[in-house]
Amino acid sequence: MGTTQLETVPEPKYWHLKTVLSEALDSDFAVGEILPNERELAARFGVARATLRQALEQLELEGRLQRRRGVGTTVAPPRMGVSVSTARHDWPGSAGDAWQAVDCTVTAPPLAAARLFDAESAEEMHTVRRIRTTHGQPVAAELLYVPASSVPDLSAIDAPSGPARARGVLRELQRLDLEGQDRAVELGSARADDAKELDRLPGAPVLVVTTRYFALGRTAAVSVATYRADTCRLTFGDSGDLHISHEGQRQAS
Repeated sequence: MGTTQLETVPEPKYWHLKTVLSEALDSDFAVGEILPNERELAARFGVARATLRQALEQLELEGRLQRRRGVGTTVAPPRMGVSVSTARHDWPGSAGDAWQAVDCTVTAPPLAAARLFDAESAEEMHTVRRIRTTHGQPVAAELLYVPASSVPDLSAIDAPSGPARARGVLRELQRLDLEGQDRAVELGSARADDAKELDRLPGAPVLVVTTRYFALGRTAAVSVATYRADTCRLTFGDSGDLHISHEGQRQAS
């Protein structure tokens, strides 16, 4: 990367520096390559380290860079497309599902998730935790809430705990006739648990995709998936079935 004189540029220094760095990422660096440290970059471009950090933070938010603990700042792979179309109806865990089951516990869901179920479904639920990775890096974490009444034939003997229990819950869901689903997308901030799983700092921007699955004439399961906003982009498929709601309601597809 070459140097540039930023003093006379009318736009904010960090924004112009971000553009220069972005061009350099396209021409001089490969995916996964580690950038020089902040001191070297600041000296090379003749800017304060605070200005450099602003530019790097913007590039990270745009998905061009990743900051990894113990590694440094690396060039990010292309953003992964996250389909939010409801044209395809599948249960979590169906063939081609990119998620990996991690654990399963039986707990009462948080109030926000409980509200998405019918009033009579205020019961303890199987909470399946799953993770999604790309290029060896975690990009999304999911909590799937499944009432016991949705999987009545689940055997504790066959799947007592952990990933085996999670796979058992997913397997039992496949037995139900999926009648439909709806999905909402929000911009949020990473909670401590999500941040740890996604190798991010608490409060980092994330995309929260909430999906309700309908069977037996009611809500049979709810998924709350948290995606890294710096590595994921939303896609809506051929149907383009995006709806914008108002009056404090969520944006949904």
